[in-house]
Amino acid sequence: MKRVLIPLVSSFVLSTSLLCHGQQSSASPSSLVNPFLGSAPLLDPEITGYTPPENWRVWAGLTYPGSALPNAMVQLSPITEYGSGAGYEYEDTEILGFTHTNKGHWNLCNIPILPVSGEGEYPFKSKFSHDQEKASPGFYQVFLDDSQVGVRLTSTLRCGFHEYTFKNAKDRRILFDLNRANNRVSEWEIEQNGDHVVSGFQRVGGDKIYFYAELSHQIDSLEQHKSGRRGFAMIHLSDGNDNPVSLKIGLSFVSPDNAKQNLKEEIGDHTFDEIHKEAVGTWDTLLSKVKIQGGSEKQQKLFYSCLYRSFLWPALRSDCNGEFKDDSGKVRNEGFRYYTNPSLWDTFRNKLFLLGMLSPDVTGDVIQSLVVRGEPSGFMPTFFHGDHAAAFVTSSYLRGIRNFDSDKAYKELLKNAYEEGGTRPHIAEYIEKGYISDPDVKHPNTETKASAGVSKTLEYAYDDYSLAQLAKAMGDDAHYEDLMKRSKNYANMFDPETKFMRGRLENGDWISPFDPQRPFYEYMYREANAWQLSFFVPHDMPGLVKLYGGNEPFEKKLDDLFSIKWNPRFIARNVSGFLGQYCHGNQPDHEAPFSYYFVGKPEKSQAVIDTLLDKYYGLGESGNGLCGMDDAGEMSAWYVFAASGIYPLSTADNQFIVTLPIFDQVDWNVGGEKPVTIQAEGKSRKLKEIDFNGKTVDGYFLPYADFAKGGKLQLKTE
Repeated sequence: MKRVLIPLVSSFVLSTSLLCHGQQSSASPSSLVNPFLGSAPLLDPEITGYTPPENWRVWAGLTYPGSALPNAMVQLSPITEYGSGAGYEYEDTEILGFTHTNKGHWNLCNIPILPVSGEGEYPFKSKFSHDQEKASPGFYQVFLDDSQVGVRLTSTLRCGFHEYTFKNAKDRRILFDLNRANNRVSEWEIEQNGDHVVSGFQRVGGDKIYFYAELSHQIDSLEQHKSGRRGFAMIHLSDGNDNPVSLKIGLSFVSPDNAKQNLKEEIGDHTFDEIHKEAVGTWDTLLSKVKIQGGSEKQQKLFYSCLYRSFLWPALRSDCNGEFKDDSGKVRNEGFRYYTNPSLWDTFRNKLFLLGMLSPDVTGDVIQSLVVRGEPSGFMPTFFHGDHAAAFVTSSYLRGIRNFDSDKAYKELLKNAYEEGGTRPHIAEYIEKGYISDPDVKHPNTETKASAGVSKTLEYAYDDYSLAQLAKAMGDDAHYEDLMKRSKNYANMFDPETKFMRGRLENGDWISPFDPQRPFYEYMYREANAWQLSFFVPHDMPGLVKLYGGNEPFEKKLDDLFSIKWNPRFIARNVSGFLGQYCHGNQPDHEAPFSYYFVGKPEKSQAVIDTLLDKYYGLGESGNGLCGMDDAGEMSAWYVFAASGIYPLSTADNQFIVTLPIFDQVDWNVGGEKPVTIQAEGKSRKLKEIDFNGKTVDGYFLPYADFAKGGKLQLKTE
């Protein structure tokens, strides 16, 4: 019997939560942000799809609640467990320290500092409770029960500002837990410079993170222990002044002198409250570029929390004097801000597009940073899987972001696409055969490692398409034509018998036995199963529909995707948050909810989108859960776009597929002559007509070039 989504559609047509109208909040956008979103565990088996093994935390959220500015060097946040993604897990009851770098991917969490008072021995820690904990953009506050210390944190781009209020003014110590971070620390140093200053570094991998810290109170002594894993330093403060202790710390990836200069220029003699106020202003300026009216209070808070979370990574790595250290260790200063690699596999889908919309200058500098990293080898670096700098660079260039060396960028991307030994593993096989094979493994399991040939082939095909658009813009017709031919290689992974994207052996045979529900980390599929990868052709969805045999069989396959229940015996730690076989908790299939548009059924897509917006964000008793990993803001950016009624289905094409917003009105200010106002008429969730600036749009797509000029996007419903 054909599975349909009629119950899902009707439930959301009648949903009061999605149709709750109201006025624009008078609160500032930053006051609506909940930095704890994504820090709570995912516990509901209806969402996870399975019951996790005992003491196994599903990889959900992995966010941190601490202080940070947009795309800053410093993320000053509490750590409750090392090696736990972002270091902070909402269910924990003890704080181990406050670290100064973060991402949410099991690395960083550098330079841990913790105020200490009373008895105790290493490893130092303190109990805390959420009722004495607060967080907002640019601010974090908590009371440490064991040490009896009130803590306030704020930050600038490259500096952290700690304020400690000790109840016991005669036993005040500050722990520099320099032998610990989320990665193994190989070396650390700290020294006292005068009565109020310490400086030093922490080496993790090949990177040295330098710090320069000034204290408001006199240092009585600096105690150091370097005994293997128990190494730490302890600052003992002099008695006699019971005012709150302030610790101002500057970071640098170049030198201690630069750390000192960063501190002097960004904080100097300013007070905690002055720095905090400046941080709030920075966030309000950014977040106010998107204004919403209507919706429920929960929806408003989720929206701005997700918008906030979308702008924390990539992170700044150059100092206020412009200096940065490249991958070879050379100190350079070339007139742009140097950033970490973006999480391209995760965020090329939507987050980096959002970054380009609201922070185009940062976007150009991020790309130039990629270009610099690619200079020694000639290959532009990627992240994790695929070659998605192609989509990121192409989309940015075609939208007019040009503050990077486009000729070098294009040259590096071409080398990625045609030469072995760089960003695209198995590229020679891909060019020769049009697909990437996997070995014949007799009894593969979730952990089996191989080529992830299905994922690579599909992703390389999209990367080829993306790079082809840049080739066309650069006047390179020969590469444009070749790459466009290669962009059809996705069809080589489609098995017409099973109607799935299926792995192939080196000789071209289909891998057998084949279970489309079994997830893999790196065999045939990358962090997905066949269901989740069989709709990833964002650049040629009409071509994909033809492979399935036309509109009706494609629609039925989508119905099955969202309705066939996940088999609970299949457990992959970061593949969770299911609606049928669709996995919203991991990014490889995040385009699938929009696929009904290509068979003329936008209302079915809308029903799925509304379900995800309403049921898969802000979960659990605390309301701080997400259905999966935020992945440096990718899941958050998905919410921002889908809740607004627009989504960049294929970022290289620079156009939005138009859906229905969950708010009465959304205003986007992307730097054009006027903002774009998005409004939907009526309470129906069935889109009938799209008008932009008084003219009916043919189809469901709106070019970004039109969007950027500003105007009114009016959505009419049945």
